[in-house]
Amino acid sequence: MTDAALIALDWGTTLARAYRIDAAGRILGERAAELGMQKLGELSHAHALDQLLGDWRVEAAPRLACGMIGSRQGWAEAPYLRCPVSLDTLAQTLTNAGGGAITIVAGLCTRDAAGVPDVMRGEETQLIGALPSHAPRTLAVLPGTHSKWAIVEDGTVLDFATYMTGELYEALLGHTILGRLATRSGGTDADPAAFQRGIERGLGAGGLMHDIFGARTLALVDRLDPVGAGEWLSGVLIGREIRTARSWAHRAGHDASRVLVVGDGALVARYERALAASGIAADRGVEQAAARGLFRIARAAGRLGP
Repeated sequence: MTDAALIALDWGTTLARAYRIDAAGRILGERAAELGMQKLGELSHAHALDQLLGDWRVEAAPRLACGMIGSRQGWAEAPYLRCPVSLDTLAQTLTNAGGGAITIVAGLCTRDAAGVPDVMRGEETQLIGALPSHAPRTLAVLPGTHSKWAIVEDGTVLDFATYMTGELYEALLGHTILGRLATRSGGTDADPAAFQRGIERGLGAGGLMHDIFGARTLALVDRLDPVGAGEWLSGVLIGREIRTARSWAHRAGHDASRVLVVGDGALVARYERALAASGIAADRGVEQAAARGLFRIARAAGRLGP
């Protein structure tokens, strides 16, 4: 078995992922388990790490983590660094946890035009992994429970904004009247026409709190079945996120004509479709961006094993 130079840990709220990476940055293996911060119960962080790593525990390679493991509820609280933040700054501000069992990458913070703070943990590492060190100014979106839009240049995260699109979708379906006539699709092609109509509504000039009620009324008049209503609502929320984020990017001096989409799976495809409907060109980022970012941070910090 090839020796690992790094055990990279993308440790979030629900899932924890571990990667064995060699000295050239090649990913040799990957493991995942539902051992995120909200899933541990009475299990300690140290025991959760042992479960995740399995027989990788015996490896002498350094362990570098990003994500919610560095939150106030995590193993050790890593600081939030004020944007702009570079790769080198991330490499110089690592936090030890568990008596040196792992080292954790800092999160980022910024403030919007009204002075309200915004934060990210884990996405900064994905951005570092998704873009070369000398990439020109790039607008990126990381779809998820809390979608992040960020402006990155020359390996430095200049600014970002968060949109609670995924969590809002789950809350609306699970805890409001909308969920009585709308259901989750469970797939990307359940009702593409309804999703497209929702995108168009979301990209329009309406108000969100009025617009989302359409998921109920369209179902009441039999223009949408339950799956279609769920797809329509998803389209509205993603479309409105894109509309709002494009305005944010414009205020930051970016033309928002092209976006790098960083992530994996069906959600990325949804965003690509919505971006196309808005007239924004989309480029798909590399897979396993967090693992690649952790490798680059570890290398810059001189933390790779022999």
